[in-house]
Amino acid sequence: MPRAHEPRYVTIERSLRERIATMRPGDKLPSDAELCEEFDVSRMTARQAVQSLVHSGLVTRMPGRGTFVAHDPVRRKMNSLLSFTEEMRRRGFEPSSRVLSRGLEEPSEVEIAELGLSARHNVVVVRRVRLANGTPMSIERAALHADLVGVLEAELATGSLHEALRTLGRVPTVARGTFSCRLATTDEARLLEVGRPAPLLVERRLITDQDGAPIELTESAYAGERYVFDIELLVEQSRALTGETA
Repeated sequence: MPRAHEPRYVTIERSLRERIATMRPGDKLPSDAELCEEFDVSRMTARQAVQSLVHSGLVTRMPGRGTFVAHDPVRRKMNSLLSFTEEMRRRGFEPSSRVLSRGLEEPSEVEIAELGLSARHNVVVVRRVRLANGTPMSIERAALHADLVGVLEAELATGSLHEALRTLGRVPTVARGTFSCRLATTDEARLLEVGRPAPLLVERRLITDQDGAPIELTESAYAGERYVFDIELLVEQSRALTGETA
């Protein structure tokens, strides 16, 4: 029931929160049109209520499909180098990929510097949407050293890029990178099946092989509502020994 002086979108949001508490992840919620009819409000008011639930991480909107109770976010540790395929299997998910493009491209200045290329070299570029149990989790663009063109022959929809690299004798061994955040573009929101505005966690990392040679420069844009990164931080040994504190 509406409360005195309570905005209509808050009434709808509260009602939906009560329903979500009794539902399972993946269950579908009423459409905006159905909410308009049920609560006798405008479509803008209904959307405002649902968008508040999206921002809270309780529901996900999939364009053209509807609004669904959100799954618990996938958790990933930041202190180990695992491929997406390996990480998802450890979590009990079935990993897969939708390959958007693969081939040779002219390298950017950053790729030339990071991968140790000359301007006359091409880079091997693989762009994929990474999925867990059929749900889009991230958009990945991997740029590989020119001598790894053999990965283009690998099965990259169901297989692991890192396994393909190992087959070529190049073992992904060390990764260094950065994290940032930004809003998804229209195309990214469509590929990840999220509504806009949608936050993305963007990881950029350079991977070197067993000999310390750079082999892969990757940017992965994760759907923020579906991913949690677990981080373990240790006090530097010298500070721990002296008892120094900030």
